[in-house]
Amino acid sequence: MGNYTLIGGDQKQYGSVSAEDMRKWIAEGRLSAQTLVKAEGEETFRPLGQFPEFAAALGALGQAALPGPIQAVSSADHAAAAQQVKGPAIALIITAGLGAAYYAFSGIFTLITGGMIFNQQMPANVPPEWQSFIQSLYHMQGPMTGVINLAIAALNGFVLFGAIKMLRLQNHTIAVIAAVVAMLPCQCCCVLGLPFGIWALVALNKPEVKSQFT
Repeated sequence: MGNYTLIGGDQKQYGSVSAEDMRKWIAEGRLSAQTLVKAEGEETFRPLGQFPEFAAALGALGQAALPGPIQAVSSADHAAAAQQVKGPAIALIITAGLGAAYYAFSGIFTLITGGMIFNQQMPANVPPEWQSFIQSLYHMQGPMTGVINLAIAALNGFVLFGAIKMLRLQNHTIAVIAAVVAMLPCQCCCVLGLPFGIWALVALNKPEVKSQFT
């Protein structure tokens, strides 16, 4: 019996793998019926559940074989889709990474120090009866600014997560949402997030790209 090549969760190809190792990995939970595999001499990948020689191993874990035919995945098509999302994904990774780092630092610093707003002087024309209320607002603005910055950092973190998924052709829905979030006008990086997000959405909505996502 020949060996096999498979596409791992990181979207990289691994092989050549023997049938014995394949059964061992199935038992360890590293492979499932949906894992894309091609046998030695084959040109296209197909779900592991379509290989009758592994039906018993999958059945032992309660994973039924996949009745077919299910569309086979060409390694060339997969590589072409990965190339189309590579540019926007890397652009969003860089932008979101910088944004997450900046806003996380700014938010933490503001919460710790109170920010420059605490040093703001009371306007001279404020009536005495309003001064106490306005001063309390000044002291609220520092923590509020810190919390807002941390929230924006979290949004950038989500964009970073979705862009990594996009680069690996994993979870198309998360990748699309991340591209949309990148375009929100709530951060200084939106001047880059807007075109990069549009670029990502254009690539993600192509049928030949969408079909390659796991």
